Amino acid sequence: MLGNFSYSNPTKLHFGDEAISFLTEELKNFGSKVMLSYGGGSIKQNGIYDDVINALKAAGKTVFEDPGVMSNPTVEKLYEGCKIARENDVDLILAVGGGSTIDYAKGVSVSAWCNDDPWKKYYLEMQDPDNKIIPVGCVLTMVGTGSEMNGGSVITNHKEKLKIGHVFSDNVMPKFAILNPKYTFTVPKYQMVSGIFDIMSHIMEQYFSGEDDNTSDYIAEALMKSLIHSSLIAVLNPEDYEARSNIMWTATWALNTLISKGKSTDWEVHMIGQAIGAYTNATHGMTLSAVSLPYYHHILPYGTAKFKRFAQNVWGVCSDEKTDEQVALEGLDAMENWMKEIGLVLNARDLGVTDDMLDGIADATFILDGGYKVLNREEIIDVIKESFKKN
Repeated sequence: MLGNFSYSNPTKLHFGDEAISFLTEELKNFGSKVMLSYGGGSIKQNGIYDDVINALKAAGKTVFEDPGVMSNPTVEKLYEGCKIARENDVDLILAVGGGSTIDYAKGVSVSAWCNDDPWKKYYLEMQDPDNKIIPVGCVLTMVGTGSEMNGGSVITNHKEKLKIGHVFSDNVMPKFAILNPKYTFTVPKYQMVSGIFDIMSHIMEQYFSGEDDNTSDYIAEALMKSLIHSSLIAVLNPEDYEARSNIMWTATWALNTLISKGKSTDWEVHMIGQAIGAYTNATHGMTLSAVSLPYYHHILPYGTAKFKRFAQNVWGVCSDEKTDEQVALEGLDAMENWMKEIGLVLNARDLGVTDDMLDGIADATFILDGGYKVLNREEIIDVIKESFKKN
């Protein structure tokens, strides 16, 4: 492994079908006032809300509810949450939901006591918090983002046509996370497979960088193989506990910063996907699946050795009597077949992208330099146009 790095992750995880039993004990570590953030109300239908409320009552907490967190949290919702948190001087934000809810909670945690405009300070200028930060805890109900064990917070500004993620430091990471795979059983299939590809994309964004023999890449390959195997089971039987538990655990380790160590990392697929999301409000994982194949085909000539390794070690492609490029391309073909089998979107038009959006999406895409090829504006447009050709 090349380079120098430090590693720290302060989030405490409780995993398994009895994980909720640890919530009351965790709540005792914080003050009496808790802001409960959640989405559209599905947790009230599936019993998760009752589980959480019972734990809050057992811990003697005063609860201030903050419902209605949308799948792509908006800056307006961020301001709304800040008002609730600040006016009630809450001691903890408890996010119950998927990555969007947890992302939002972290956004509120750094923004509630910010004297400046948090959108400008944290998302446009990428400044570090220098004000009071409200602790965050979470109960995960949908997997994909890994937000339960990282400092990431993605907020959408529809007026400015921007969707921006800020990865905050350790002090913003959730203090604890409750991970019960059974809580994910009722997630609709579309959302489930979207989350699965979000996991896959997180791993690939870190994997497709660097040329050294890196332990992080070996871990990444194992995570991808586990995810592929379990995803095929979960699509057929969404209540297969073993498959869903493996997917949940893989999601956490895909983006808790472990496999990025010693790596430059890419993240250009996420930048394009987030720009598409800002224009269409499409489901995040599907914006990634729509542009991944054309993006990786585009950069393959600049990182052929890694794509060959990906084909062999993740997809089991045989390299006998084939060129490195042929092996690498077979790996991407295998990935495409898997993506189709689990029901992912491959064409950006299916997400609402139109020709007249292309210039704006390209302008809204941050250009990063950690991968095998630094794209220019025209190449971003080409990648999206290539996705238009997919069936």
